[in-house]
Amino acid sequence: QDISLATTEYAIPAYYVIMPAEVSSNLARYDGIRYGESRFEEATSLQEIYTKSRAAGLGPEVKRRIMLGTYVLSGGYYDAYYAQARSMQTKIRRDFDAAFEEVDAILTPTTPHTAFTAGEKSDPLSMYLEDIFTVAVNLSGNPAISIPATPERDRLPIGFQLIGNHFDEQTILTLGHAWDRASRI
Repeated sequence: QDISLATTEYAIPAYYVIMPAEVSSNLARYDGIRYGESRFEEATSLQEIYTKSRAAGLGPEVKRRIMLGTYVLSGGYYDAYYAQARSMQTKIRRDFDAAFEEVDAILTPTTPHTAFTAGEKSDPLSMYLEDIFTVAVNLSGNPAISIPATPERDRLPIGFQLIGNHFDEQTILTLGHAWDRASRI
């Protein structure tokens, strides 16, 4: 049965505002003293401990997300970005709630493409777009399971996801198990 999830087209921009804001907030405690890799021996001040510990323990993508999150949470940008993204998150959740009045589970691809070969993708934007089918579910808070599907010979693996209603993990686990058993035949 076809369903409408019209707001999911806004999931990627909403997610990539909300998620970095949460990363920024959560990793602010990563100071090398209470949490994270410590660089006491290399530092001469408290600020230097923070800086060196964060530089050593966080990769480029994490740093990029922290910077973006700090930006969207800063004065003057909170209402323009973060509050708008949270509002869209509420609308996305309502769309899923309405869909689950019609169906017991939703089946979608996990990603728009097959798996990448090692080293194939390094552009952050193209990697973010691979999340198009999963971020709406993350924002809505619905349970989901990604299930691998055996590809044709000499092709990279693909996957699909089963999405369930809130607090109904049993349905997607049962369906996933049925798929697993049927695909072994």
